[in-house]
Amino acid sequence: MKFRTLIGAALCAAFAAMAPAQAQNYKSEYKLSIVVGTSFPWGQGAEIWSKLVRERTDGRINIKVYPGTSLVQGDQTREFTAIRQGVIDMAVGSTINWSPQVKQLNLFSLPFLMPDYAAIDALVQGEVGKEMFKYIEKAGVVPLAWGENGYRQLSNSKHEIKRPEDMKGLKLRVVGSPLYIDTFTALGANPTQMSWADAQPALASGAVDGQENPLSIYTGSKLYTVGQKYLTLWNYVADPLIFVVNREVWNSWSEKDREIVRQAALDAGKQEIVIARKGVTPEDPSLLKEIAGHGVTVTELSKADHEAFVAATKPVYDKWKKQIGEDLVSKAEKAIAARKQ
Repeated sequence: MKFRTLIGAALCAAFAAMAPAQAQNYKSEYKLSIVVGTSFPWGQGAEIWSKLVRERTDGRINIKVYPGTSLVQGDQTREFTAIRQGVIDMAVGSTINWSPQVKQLNLFSLPFLMPDYAAIDALVQGEVGKEMFKYIEKAGVVPLAWGENGYRQLSNSKHEIKRPEDMKGLKLRVVGSPLYIDTFTALGANPTQMSWADAQPALASGAVDGQENPLSIYTGSKLYTVGQKYLTLWNYVADPLIFVVNREVWNSWSEKDREIVRQAALDAGKQEIVIARKGVTPEDPSLLKEIAGHGVTVTELSKADHEAFVAATKPVYDKWKKQIGEDLVSKAEKAIAARKQ
């Protein structure tokens, strides 16, 4: 009996020693990067994820959100590399910003590929979305869930834009992606790459004439106060977001906690998409009415004008289809054609 007691005590001591060791593998804080502030739908998605994980792991995994891509000094195109290197532990990131490191993500930036929200859903929630996750995993980062930044609309301080010729000579801020340079050059504009942190003062000073972003960014940043009085709704690209974790961080967690973090990302992603689409759909255009109330000229393209933009950017689409991978783009085109509307 005494021997059993000694064995029991020894086992208890061993488990007690293992518990702190397990806890020591966990950081006191995990850094989560986003490009924008936490008031935007994108930032709200990151906050929801952080909160759900903290609650569901009883505080074992404590996530702090770092807005403004502050962990890489505001350079959003360096974010993916920083996640891979472990400078950033987690992120809710843009497919556009990560496309320099994962070329297949340029799919979502092909001009006029996705005509409606059903098309976006058909891609990210279907086989194309699963394939994208494999490319991201191969690049060294663990993808967990999809979110949404939304359709990118065009604003400027000069005049109404209805047709491609209206863009001639306009100096427009674009993200650091060669595909965006090609698209806006094809439309006769003068695209200028800069981070979002630099873009806002550039718009205010008139250093650039306009920009393209989802309406949540336009309204959240109050771009109508910096001369952006002309807004064109053209739905030329949409920007899905991806919830990811650094691979070493992921592997440091227990299997149970990994599943908690994954499910929390899926739940946060669904909530974030609802927030991102609020007020900007045909069923609920309330945000558009709010924008017009600030004295903004809101232009919706006629079918003929829309087709003129599609035709003007077709050479760019064809060029980048080859660079992204013809099989992947064809799979996306088929998924969109077969979507439920």
